[in-house]
Amino acid sequence: MAPRTPEPVRFGTDGWRGIIAREFTFQNVARVSQALALFLRDRRRRKLDLYRAWRAPYRGASHGVVIGYDTRFLSKEFAHEAGRVLAGNGVPVKVADRALPTPALSYAVEQHQAACGVMVTSSHNPAAYNGYKVKAEFGGSAPPAYTAAVEARLKRARHIQRSAGELETCDFTTPYLARLRELVDLDLLRGAKLRVVIDAMHGSGAGCLAEILKPLGVPFVEVRAKADPTFGGDSPEPTPQNLTPLKAVVRAQSKRAKAGELLIGVVTDGDADRVGGMDEHGEVLTSHACYSLILRHLVERGGTGRVVKSFALTDLADRIAERVGLEVDQVAIGFKHIAERMLNSDVLIGGEESGGIAVKGHVMERDGVLMALLLLEVAAKHGKPLGRVLAGLMDEFGQHHYARRDLHLEARLAVVERLLASPPMEVGGRAVVRVETLDGVKLRFARGWLMFRASGTEPLLRVYCEMDSPEAVDEVLAAAEELVHAPAPR
Repeated sequence: MAPRTPEPVRFGTDGWRGIIAREFTFQNVARVSQALALFLRDRRRRKLDLYRAWRAPYRGASHGVVIGYDTRFLSKEFAHEAGRVLAGNGVPVKVADRALPTPALSYAVEQHQAACGVMVTSSHNPAAYNGYKVKAEFGGSAPPAYTAAVEARLKRARHIQRSAGELETCDFTTPYLARLRELVDLDLLRGAKLRVVIDAMHGSGAGCLAEILKPLGVPFVEVRAKADPTFGGDSPEPTPQNLTPLKAVVRAQSKRAKAGELLIGVVTDGDADRVGGMDEHGEVLTSHACYSLILRHLVERGGTGRVVKSFALTDLADRIAERVGLEVDQVAIGFKHIAERMLNSDVLIGGEESGGIAVKGHVMERDGVLMALLLLEVAAKHGKPLGRVLAGLMDEFGQHHYARRDLHLEARLAVVERLLASPPMEVGGRAVVRVETLDGVKLRFARGWLMFRASGTEPLLRVYCEMDSPEAVDEVLAAAEELVHAPAPR
C-alpha cells in the first residue's frame, strides 16, 4: 500500500491551523518543525529582505527555540513532538512546564533571547481545531515573508530527524506575570473599590489574573477557570453569544456588590491573547469598546505614537486619535501586519476586531491578560463602572455601536468575489458612499459601515457592522444577510 499523502500545510492570518487528526496531525507537526529547523539553520537567512527591514536582532539556530502550548486536546503532546524534531536537528529547545498564554510564550522569546518561539494553539477556534504559531525574534507573530520561507522548505522536510533524549522544560509563566506587574499601576488597583469577575473560557489564561489581583486585596470571582479541551461546548472566543456564563455571574455579583464598588467582568480567549469585557449590568463591552477605552487611557497616561488598527476595527479610535494629534494606520486582518508596524515604527497601540491588542513597552503581540488589567485601571482611574466610562466616551466622540455575525457558508469566497466585482449601491435603504477593499469588502455609509470577509481558518463568512445606534446595526446586518443569500446575477 502506498504511503498516505500528507495534508497540505498553509500558514494563514496567524500561523497554521487545522482540524485535529485530519489536517493537524503528528506527521504534519513534525513536517512543519523540520521545515522550521531547516529555515533556522540556513546561513543565508540573515540576508532575507525581511531581516533587513526589521528593527530587531537576528538570532541564529544556536539561540534555540522556546515552545508553549494551550489546553486543547493533545497540545502538550504536539508541543513535545515539535521539540523532539527541532532538537533532532541540533536546535536547542525549551518547552513550557504547563499550559500558558500565548503572550507568555512571546515574552519568553525575548527573555531567553531565542531564535523564535512555537506556540501550539488554535486560539479562539472551536475545540476540533489546533494550530502552530511561530513567534519571530521580536516575540510577535512571524510576518508573511518568514512563514512563506518555512512553507517553502516543506518539500525538503520529508526526512524527519528526531531527538530521543529528554527535552528541557521551563517555567515561562512566572517571569511573564512578574513583567505584567511592572506594566500595571498596582497601587491604583489596590486602592480602588473593584469587584472583578474573571472568565478564562477554560483556556490557558486561567489563574493569571487571580495571581496578580489576590495580593492586592481586590475581590474577584473566577468563571470557567478549569481546563477543558472542549471549552464547555462553546468556541473560546469572547463574543457575546459565548459569554452567557460570565453574564450570569456578573448579574449575580451586582446584587451582592457594596455601595461604591466598581463591578467589572473581564474575559480572555482560549490562549489568552484576546480580551473582552462586561459592564456592571452584564452587558458585553465589544472589542471595539475595549480598544477605544484602552487607547484613551494610554493617551491620558501620556502615551504617544501611532494608532494601528485592523480593517474591521472601530472608527471611534480615529476620532480619539484625531483629537490628540496621533496618526492612524489601518492594516489588513491578521496581527502579523500590526506586529510589522510595531517593529518598524513608533506605535502606541495596535489592535484588531477580534479583541487582540498590543501596547507600547511590552511584547509586540496581543496580550489579553494585560489588556484586562488595563481595563481595570480605566475603571479605577475614573472611579466609575466601565459602562459609565464608555457612555461618557461616546457622548464626547459620537455614538459607535457594533456587532458581527458569522455565517456558516462553504461558498464564502465566492460571495466576497461577487461583492468585489459588483458592490451594491445601497444596503437596507442606506446609500453606499464609498467601497474599501483592503481586506474583504467594506461598504461605507454616511454614518457607519458594513464589511464582509471570508475567514481564513473556518468555513465562515464574517459580516461586521458599525453604526450610530444599535437599531441601525441590526437593520443593516439583517439586510446584509439577505444580500449574501440573494441569487448571484447571471
